[in-house]
Amino acid sequence: MAKSIKIRVPGTSANCGPGFDCLGVSCTIYNDIELTLLKEQELKIYVEGEGAENIPTDERNLAWRSIRTLLGRVGAEGEYRGAIIRMQNGVPLSRGLGSSAAAIVGALKAANVLLGNPLDRRGLLQVATDLEGHPDNVAPAIYGGFTVSLVADGVPESFSFLPRLSLKLVVAVPDFHLSTKEARNALPSEVPMKDAVFNIGRAALLVGALAKGNASFLRNAFDDALHQPYRSKLIPGMYDVFAAAKKAGALGVAMSGAGPCIIAYTAERATEIGEAMVGAFREHGVGARFLALGVDRRGAHIVKD
Repeated sequence: MAKSIKIRVPGTSANCGPGFDCLGVSCTIYNDIELTLLKEQELKIYVEGEGAENIPTDERNLAWRSIRTLLGRVGAEGEYRGAIIRMQNGVPLSRGLGSSAAAIVGALKAANVLLGNPLDRRGLLQVATDLEGHPDNVAPAIYGGFTVSLVADGVPESFSFLPRLSLKLVVAVPDFHLSTKEARNALPSEVPMKDAVFNIGRAALLVGALAKGNASFLRNAFDDALHQPYRSKLIPGMYDVFAAAKKAGALGVAMSGAGPCIIAYTAERATEIGEAMVGAFREHGVGARFLALGVDRRGAHIVKD
């Protein structure tokens, strides 16, 4: 009888304000994927939850394409030609919470486990980065916690750490989608030197403050000059949502990934902050809900029913 495995993988928020394409955080919102690899050429995909109606259940499915890539990397594509995939999605699609990274990482880890773990986590990071195009979302999905990542000569490097602060992540989820491609197209090809310096200082300060547990340095550490100003026109009322969150007590606020979700970092008053953010969106004619999350500590892991 074919073996099955169930993997739980967290949603993620990339950039964290100033850490464009290099910082990420793993959030306590999850996708589950159950995988059975088949020797025969048969594919059955079942999807429930967030975005189920928009996710293909044929050869185009991202999880299946990720599995096929891993099988090819480890030389097992001839042995396993099909699969049964069951996906239960809690991560909203196209909102800046790493839905594609979750699909990729969950599928890769599931296939890797069924094959006897031929790849370690660094190997999974390489394949996931190749598929996603950058490591800022896939790294925290694999490792958990906050991650700092880069790519050197095509090889991704990442380390994860847990903040020495009891952080809550309050995510305002507006009721519209924003494609990563559209958000990328809003960015300039060059930025002023002063903006680069602005971000370098804040990204370094953010990592140091989180690692040391000093909340007093977070007041300006989430500010950004490289991507948020250019993408703000795609999210009605974005800076008013930022202001509402800070007024309600947030330590810092940023666009989550490429948006349109807005994420506030706080130690307390999560409900008040979430309601303030939703209210600010409403004033701009945008419906929204909020999620009060924590920092996931485990990354992708096996679920034992």
